[in-house]
Amino acid sequence: MAELQLKSVVKTYGNGFKAVHGIDLEVKEGEFMVLVGPSGCAKSTTLRMIAGLETITGGEVLIGDRVVNDLVPGKRGIAMVFQNYALYPHMKVRRNLGFGLQLRRTPKDQIESATNEVSGVLEIEELLDRLPKQLSGGQAQRVALGRALIKQPEVFLFDEPLSNLDAKLRASMRVRITDLHQRLRKEGRPATVVYVTHDQVEAMTMGDRICVMKDGYIMQVADPETLYERPANAFVAGFIGMPEMNLFPAVLSHDGDTPSLTADGQTITVAEGLAHRINTGDGPVTFGIRPQQLHVVAPGTEGAFTATISHIEFMGHEINLHARLGDAQLVAVVPTDRFDTHFARGDRVELRPAGGHVHLFDADTGQNVSIGHGSN
Repeated sequence: MAELQLKSVVKTYGNGFKAVHGIDLEVKEGEFMVLVGPSGCAKSTTLRMIAGLETITGGEVLIGDRVVNDLVPGKRGIAMVFQNYALYPHMKVRRNLGFGLQLRRTPKDQIESATNEVSGVLEIEELLDRLPKQLSGGQAQRVALGRALIKQPEVFLFDEPLSNLDAKLRASMRVRITDLHQRLRKEGRPATVVYVTHDQVEAMTMGDRICVMKDGYIMQVADPETLYERPANAFVAGFIGMPEMNLFPAVLSHDGDTPSLTADGQTITVAEGLAHRINTGDGPVTFGIRPQQLHVVAPGTEGAFTATISHIEFMGHEINLHARLGDAQLVAVVPTDRFDTHFARGDRVELRPAGGHVHLFDADTGQNVSIGHGSN
C-alpha cells in the first residue's frame, strides 16, 4: 500500500468550465478516506483523475513517491470498484476474479491460489462457477470487490459502489467493506482507500476521515466526530447530520461577557458553553443547532424562543417536530416518551437550544466563528 497525495489539483474542461479548483489532499497509507458531497461537487471527477480516467489540468497526483499524472490507469497501481460493478458478462465469477492477474501473465497456480483466498475472505466460494447474470446485486458487488482485492493494488478507488443496492443490503455491505479494511490492517496488509459517495451515512460510518466537497472545493477534511461536533463552516454543518443542522439568521450582541442572540424579534440567551468560544464581534450571524440539541421546554424557560409547529413526524422511538421561526424551518428531535401528544400543527411551542452545542457562522463567509481555541 502507499500514501496518496493531491497537490493543487485542477480540472478545467475544454469549454472553460473549472470543475476542480486547486485542491490539496493527503491520504495516509492504510487510511480509509471518503469523498462526500452533493451531486456536481466534483468528487467523482477527483476520483477519476486519481485513477487516470480524467486528465489533470494542473497540479500533481502522487501515489507513494511517484507523480502519476501522465501514467495510464494500468500503470498507477490502483484498482477501482464502480457503481455498475463492470463485471465481464461472458465470464464466470472465477475468471472475472482472476482476469486482471491473467493479463499480467501471472502463473495459473498463483491465480488459482489468489482466487481461492479472495473468494474465502469475501465468502463467495459458492459463486465461482456462476455467470454475472446469475448473481444478486450484493453478490455482484462482492465479486467486483474481490476483483479489485486480488490485484493487491497500492490504492483502492470506490465510485459510489453501493448506490444500486437496496437500503438493507447497503447497510450490510457497509459493514462488510469496513470489516475487510480492518481485517487487512490487522494482518499487516493495510489498504489505502478512497471512497466516493453522496450518502453521508456511508461517509460517517465507513471513513477514518472524510473530505467534504462543494463545487470543486474542499470544505473540510476531518474524522467523523470532528465534522459533526466542530464543522468548519455552515455548509459542512448543514450537510453532515440527520436531520440536518438547523441554521437561521440571528444578530449577536454582548451584555458584558454574556452573549445573546436575537432571531425573529426574540432574544435567545446562550451563555452556557458559548461565551469563551466566540471569536467575532457583535453583528449578523447564522445560528446553528443540531435538532437533537433543540429541546421542547415549558413556557417562560430562560433562553427559550417561541416557534409555530408546522409538521409532526412519528419516527418510532423519536419524534421529528418541525416548526417555523419567521422564514426559517426548524426541526427538534424529541424522544417519543417525552413528547406531549396534545401538540398539533399551528400550535406555539417553546424551544431551547443547549448552549454548549450552539454554533455561530459568519453571515457572509459561512465560516464557524464559535470554535474558539479547540474546545466545543
